[in-house]
Amino acid sequence: MPLHDRLKPYRRLFVASCLACPLLMPNLALSQTVADASLTAYLKQHMSSLNSFNDRFDAEVWLKFMVKPISRFIDDQHMQLSLLKLVHNEAKRNGLQPEVVLAVIEIESSFNRFAISRVGAQGLMQVMPFWKNEIGRPSDNLTDTETNLRYGCAILKYYLDKENGRLSPALARYNGSYGKTWYPEKVLDAWDKHWRAGALNSL
Repeated sequence: MPLHDRLKPYRRLFVASCLACPLLMPNLALSQTVADASLTAYLKQHMSSLNSFNDRFDAEVWLKFMVKPISRFIDDQHMQLSLLKLVHNEAKRNGLQPEVVLAVIEIESSFNRFAISRVGAQGLMQVMPFWKNEIGRPSDNLTDTETNLRYGCAILKYYLDKENGRLSPALARYNGSYGKTWYPEKVLDAWDKHWRAGALNSL
């Protein structure tokens, strides 16, 4: 019997195992090839920058609180503060809690801005490159920290609105595991252990 015929039962077993275990499946949201038209429109409207801190004291308190957990991933203090400011800015302008965004980054890329997933998602928040063409910005660099955060936060906010403010299902949509709880649980566990600066408004 030819080798490929002898391997057929094992291929079927492998596919069945992947379907039974979501951890073995590719990230469906990030690996999609057809963009959501309404999400595309949303992204186009959210590509400008704002200053998110209300005053210097608020900034100092928050930054000092976050330096310790981020030092687990980034050694350089200048890089720590720079990233924290960018995360705060992009999260706030999208109506997200910065601490949740930090937890997403921890789970998605462990703060490696050059991270690339097996399906091609890039950067801190693991954004798929096809979004650049969809919104007419093909030259955007998703390994650039500010650009990646701008895309990722806008996408997460879109899903949060779609879920009427319910964070857990919004996180599942972001990861492509809608209907499952393992990914939201990982993000919320990271938030609780490392980034918790206050109560989450919605779960």
